[in-house]
Order: sequence, then C-alpha cells, then structure tokens
Amino acid sequence: MDFLPSYELDKCVARYCGHYKVKSFSCRDQFLCMAFAQLTYRESLRDIEACLRASGSKLYHMGIRGNVSRNTLANANEVRDWRIYADFAQVLIQTARALYSEEGFGLRMKRTVYALDSTTIDLCLSLFPWATFRQRKGAIKLHTLLDVRANIPTVVIITPGSVHDVNILDALLFEPGAIYVVDRAYLDFARLHRIDQSSAFFVTPAKRNFQCRRLYSRPVDKSTGLQCDQTVTLTGVYSQQDYPGKLRRVRYRDPDTQQRLVFLTNNFTLSPLTIARLYRSRWRVELFFKWIKQHLRIKAFYGTTENAVKTQVWIAISIYVLVAIVKKRLELDQSLYTILQILSISLFEKTPISQAFSQTLDEQDAPETPNQLILFD
Repeated sequence: MDFLPSYELDKCVARYCGHYKVKSFSCRDQFLCMAFAQLTYRESLRDIEACLRASGSKLYHMGIRGNVSRNTLANANEVRDWRIYADFAQVLIQTARALYSEEGFGLRMKRTVYALDSTTIDLCLSLFPWATFRQRKGAIKLHTLLDVRANIPTVVIITPGSVHDVNILDALLFEPGAIYVVDRAYLDFARLHRIDQSSAFFVTPAKRNFQCRRLYSRPVDKSTGLQCDQTVTLTGVYSQQDYPGKLRRVRYRDPDTQQRLVFLTNNFTLSPLTIARLYRSRWRVELFFKWIKQHLRIKAFYGTTENAVKTQVWIAISIYVLVAIVKKRLELDQSLYTILQILSISLFEKTPISQAFSQTLDEQDAPETPNQLILFD
C-alpha cells in the first residue's frame, strides 16, 4: 500500500465529499478493506470481517484506522460515491502507462494503439433490478479501452447489459494520431467518421453485406496472406451520407486458420500487413477480461446496488494496475499471477515486499501452469 499516492486519494475523496458525516471508517479504510478482499479473493462481507478481525493487532500498521464491520463496509459501498475510486484508478492508470510506455507489442510503431471491447458479467435480475439485460436475466457490461502497448485499461465504462457496444463510441474522446482497433459490433459509419474528424485512425473488420465502389488498387505480396489493398467509397444511401470520405479496404487470409478477413481503415500510410497485425493485437483486451475474471473478484459482488457494484469493479481495476506498478518499479520477473499469489499469503507479514519476491523460485524451477493466463511476460 506504500505505492498508493495517498495525497491523490484524499483529493478524490474531497472532490465528491466522501467524508461527509463520516466519523470513524474513512474512504481509505474502505479502499484498504476492499483491496484486501481482492488480493485474497474473499467470498463475502462476513468473510472479510472475520479475516481482518483475526489480524486486528496488525490493522493499524496496515493503515486501517477504523473498526472493520461488515455492516459498516456494506453501508460505505452503498452510500459513498463510486466516482471517488474511479478517479483514483485513473491516477494509477496514468502512472502505469508512463512506466510501460516503452513496452513492445509485436509491432514497431510510435503511435498509441487502443483496443476497444466489452465483456458481460451475468447477474440475478431479482437482486440487481437496475442491471437490465434480457427479460429474465440481468447483467452488466464492462466497456474497456485498453492501451495495447502497456496492457493497461485507460477507460472503463460500466453499463447495464442492455446497452449496445456501439453506443460507447459516443462517450469517448478520441486522441489525435492514435489508432483504435474495434470489432464488428462498433461498425457504425457515422461514429467512425467522428473518429476520422478527430484526426485519429480506426481499424475494423467489414460486415458481409458491405457495399462499396473500388477507386483503385495497390500491389500486395500475396505470399504473406494479403489478397488486396484498395481505396473505396461507400455506395449505400445512408452509409455514404454517414461517411462521405474514402476508406481503405484490406483483404487478408490467415495462413494458420485459412480464414478470410476484410478490414476497413482510414489510415493510408501503414502497410497492409501492419493493418492485419493491428487487428490481431485486439485480442489483448480479451486476455485482459479473462485474466481479471479469473484472478480478481468481479464476477460476484458484496453489494447489490449500482453504487456498490461500480465501487467494487473500480477498486479491482485499481488493484490490477497497482500490482502492475509494483512489478515495474521493483523490476520483478514474476508474472502478475505469481505476484498475486505471493501477496495473498503475505499481506500481513513484516518481510519487505522486495525480499518476499526475491525468495521465490527461479522461473526455470517453477512448475508450469499452461492453463493460467499470463500478462506482462
């Protein structure tokens, strides 16, 4: 917890009056209790209370000043504004992105590349009536904009499951010069034109009923899997009104799966093979979703209100980013999974954190776990 910028947390708390009518259990205490639950994968509020009270003599040194009670924690999650922890997560995200700014992702590119996608978390509609999804089923969606180079989520928007993915493009501010890689769910030419007007670039697969007129073609090396590289204009009545400019159409056959893919982009300077490889990098956001669902507590919630759910999700994201910061600043060779496992059993130990990681097995002596997702190798 020494890696947390306490001053920034205090500013977020003051911004949303988080300590209004609070006497003993501060927002920092709430964050630390929820962080403990994430790092040790606690099952319920009662579980959190029992484990923390068993280590009561160590809580003060951990930074928890208030009395830990499940009712107090439940009330804090329900009442205190979730935007406190959303803003604090953004502070950690900016720190992590600066630390990982020189990381590579398989392509030599100076531009920032973002992957946009969403994941659905199923909920019980009778317990979460605000999380509308289907007639008899509830869910929330985590719409995530991932910095591909750093593997850090830069924007996370939590909505009911009934909100379509394409609507999230209306809530984003596009960075000039950046490249946004999206799937077919975000193919809306009016919204893509807004990306183009923002001096940003997009890469998206085309739909099967895509109608266009070829203006001219460029030569391609078909031995690489490329089949064509064309400049086209839209011919549909409504699509032409939504996107009046020119588009680049790249057709590619994957040599491994023999799957034929057609990509659309407004970038005319990158090589066609780079366009195809950019779309492959979109799978990093899928790995991010699988990783946090497997290793953090975001599939089951400690509260049923919208505020409690968003609070838990944002604190989970903060912990993910915090562990990535610790890994980089301490120059650790272990994966995030290994770091989390070590932390889960050594949270209240007085051993320096760097020493705890240095005592682990070397990578070549560690048992192989092929079923575990690995980020930041």
